[in-house]
Amino acid sequence: MNNDIFPCLWYDGDAKESAEFYCKIFGGEITTDTPVVMNIDLFGQRIMLLNGGAQFKKNASVSLMVICETEDEVQKYWNQLSDGGMPLMDLSSYSWSKKYGWIQDKYGVSWQLFLGDKAGEQKIVPTMMFIHDNNGKAKEAMELYTKTFLNSSIGNILKYGEGSEGHDTQEPAENVQHAHFVIDHYSLFCMDNSYDHSFDFNEGISMVVMTDDQQQTDNYWNALTSDGGRESMCGWLKDKYGFSWQIVPKRLIQLMNDSNQEKAYKVVQAMMKMQKIIIQDLEDAYNS
Repeated sequence: MNNDIFPCLWYDGDAKESAEFYCKIFGGEITTDTPVVMNIDLFGQRIMLLNGGAQFKKNASVSLMVICETEDEVQKYWNQLSDGGMPLMDLSSYSWSKKYGWIQDKYGVSWQLFLGDKAGEQKIVPTMMFIHDNNGKAKEAMELYTKTFLNSSIGNILKYGEGSEGHDTQEPAENVQHAHFVIDHYSLFCMDNSYDHSFDFNEGISMVVMTDDQQQTDNYWNALTSDGGRESMCGWLKDKYGFSWQIVPKRLIQLMNDSNQEKAYKVVQAMMKMQKIIIQDLEDAYNS
């Protein structure tokens, strides 16, 4: 399992409260605890919670699917996530799962609870919904992502027109109802959806990619910002579909966590002025 790729959830001051909530529900632990960044470990997977302010709200364009082994496990998570939460699809039996439900919790994070077989080692699989102008582009997006990252592949693809019982007949037959793909050993799911939702991809949920060196940083940055993508600040970017990524050299984290707080502060100040992270410029700031 690759813990150099993981989701980041945006909060307005309540990241720690949320982290404690998830660790209690899923039996995880907090591994990083700062006023801005919380990291939690759930089932051996890293999730970042970022206190970034009120600017962005999480929504169901990206959800976290939890693959459960028993009906009781699905029910247990559903009961706890229902505390202040809102069902998006009722907990019930469906053609694709004997027990399944989709719920938005009180912190705005959407969870799909699914009784079924795991996709590789991962218990939690981020799921991207391609809607509005992106509707019908799920397969194209998978091809871009798997071409960009090493150790990647596209797995099973179920299209709406392939006879799945109970599917929405308003969906184009060639659209993706559900698909699995892997980027550098990290599993994600995706789907197309024609419904006119009031939300879309935004910075509320992003994917963090930790890189080994400048070449890897450049390769990922250039591939994801090409053909309609947009650079943002501090290692953030949006790809051509509006999905947000954080391309973060591991060296940045090392320098920011240096025991010499004055040097670490200089690194942070240098990083704040960057779009793509330039490791040598961070080193220069550290040594200045």
